[in-house]
Amino acid sequence: MASAVNFRRLAAAIIAIAGTAVMIWFGNGLNPWWPLMWFFPLPVLLFSLRASWWSAALTAFTALLLGSLNMWPYLRALAVPFAGWLSIFSSAAFVFALAVLLFQALLRRCAPWTALLAFPAVWVVAEYVRNLVTPHGTAGSLAYTQLHFLPFLQLASITGPWGMSFLLLLFPAALAVGLHLRHTAPKRAMQIAAAVVGLVVLVLAFGAIRLALPAPSNQIKVGLVASDLPGNEDIADSGEKTELLFQKYAAQVEKLATEGAQVIVLPEKVGVVVDSGATTSDAIFQPLADKTKSTIVVGMVYANLPALYNRARVYSPGVPPRNYDKHHMLPPFESNLKPGTVPLLWPEPSGNQGVEICKDMDFTQLSREYGKAGAGVLFVPAWDFRIDRAWHGHIAIMRGVEDGFAIARAAKDGYLTVSDNRGRIVAETRSDSAPFAALIADVPTTHATTLYLLLGDWFAWVAIAALVFACFQLYWTRGRMAAQSP
Repeated sequence: MASAVNFRRLAAAIIAIAGTAVMIWFGNGLNPWWPLMWFFPLPVLLFSLRASWWSAALTAFTALLLGSLNMWPYLRALAVPFAGWLSIFSSAAFVFALAVLLFQALLRRCAPWTALLAFPAVWVVAEYVRNLVTPHGTAGSLAYTQLHFLPFLQLASITGPWGMSFLLLLFPAALAVGLHLRHTAPKRAMQIAAAVVGLVVLVLAFGAIRLALPAPSNQIKVGLVASDLPGNEDIADSGEKTELLFQKYAAQVEKLATEGAQVIVLPEKVGVVVDSGATTSDAIFQPLADKTKSTIVVGMVYANLPALYNRARVYSPGVPPRNYDKHHMLPPFESNLKPGTVPLLWPEPSGNQGVEICKDMDFTQLSREYGKAGAGVLFVPAWDFRIDRAWHGHIAIMRGVEDGFAIARAAKDGYLTVSDNRGRIVAETRSDSAPFAALIADVPTTHATTLYLLLGDWFAWVAIAALVFACFQLYWTRGRMAAQSP
């Protein structure tokens, strides 16, 4: 009899691990299928309510770790050792296991509402802390799995990514609580299910209304250009090679200007420019900006020895060149570069315009500074890793939803993408779609004020408060058990 019981428990654990791992594998990662992420914790949560604490923790940890193996080919392509993958995702699996254990303990101690809030709160607090202390910011947030679910994406304009991750985990937690209480406390089960479903409906209704509002009338025509040809996608050496590549790009810029582009954006780190007064890029692009009456954003490595900068140099007709230096570097690839500290924003009749570079868009605070200054559009030179063109290339879209601006992003080994302040992709093409891939599109430039812009990471602090309360309640109810662990 005991062996049969143990076999059933083992089978239940394997089924829970497989169910959650498969949904993570296909629902998260580089090309996520977003509906799966609304349900992925459910098998593990249901298992935990009939299991001992240690088997629940082990099942949760194993499920998330196995599902996260979908990211190993990506990290291997970046020359990250297996130990690096294990360090990253074992940490995430540990947080997931803690969330499951807190959920299990509170529900067994007759605190279903607290259990419901505690499960997503653990994860969101971990996401927020990781955003503050690691060089990768919000990258890896569950919220990015929902970029194609546009009505839900609008929640970012209120809570940032934190509220999206929270609701994404609150929903399956409510299903688990409802199923657990359906026989012993059916009224409470219905109340919890109705409250969470009602909240989801309210959020989606808000998103649908926000998407249906009339589009702003102010627009500019923006051109994006990038080349992934051998010798073009790497950083050109200073001197003749950089000058030659700049001239090739200048020919494409002139074509786009002829087609009506008012701003043309080149990728990140096209070549190396050494500070020597009249720089190579100035001699090529400033006369071109004056001639075409267009603004040209050029990504380069700027050497003012001994310092090196990842710089976007902005050429506008009749105006001295402006500089923006990338704030957030990607280790170890950019560890030799000096971070910038100052945003770059300038006024235009159509609306305020600004610049960030690639990884800067993984962080909420810098983009919020632009939003506070009334930016209507950001131009973003970038360079992705080809394999992550959809995942990392589209992270920037959420910053526009949060802070009320459109984004025009030109990436080598990625996409040329234009998105509006609702997260809709206006136009997009791959950077390897032609020897010099080019895109031209009308970009809305009217700034939109959002609650997230006004209040910042307020929801992250709500999650912290919910977690603190859950821990106190766990202590207060330590002697009251609704059920004994097997």
